[in-house]
Amino acid sequence: MAVPNMFIFYVSDAPASARFYAELFEMTPSFESPGFISFDLAGGVQFAVWGGGPDRAVPSRTSELCLALDGGREQIDRQFKEWAHKDVTIVEEPHDEIFGRTFVVADPDGNLIRVAPVD
Repeated sequence: MAVPNMFIFYVSDAPASARFYAELFEMTPSFESPGFISFDLAGGVQFAVWGGGPDRAVPSRTSELCLALDGGREQIDRQFKEWAHKDVTIVEEPHDEIFGRTFVVADPDGNLIRVAPVD
């Protein structure tokens, strides 16, 4: 059975976005080219940023990358405080949803990153 194994965010500047994600998640790229940079995640899954070509239209942002954390409310709030000191745009401050404590930040291109508890 074929299953997805790579998630790609379209960005305006792949090297700058890769630096952003490398710092935010404390990870190192596994592949780098001028316009496409990927990171190895758990279980053979990859996350990549892609600048595309000069004639590529920037798609609207309609999805999120989610970091699901153990540790409950306290861990979510600690992660928010840590990231608030980094180069992120805060979209939603920590608050409670039906699935638990959560917050949302954005990368320099407006791609969303949600932090939420593990289901």
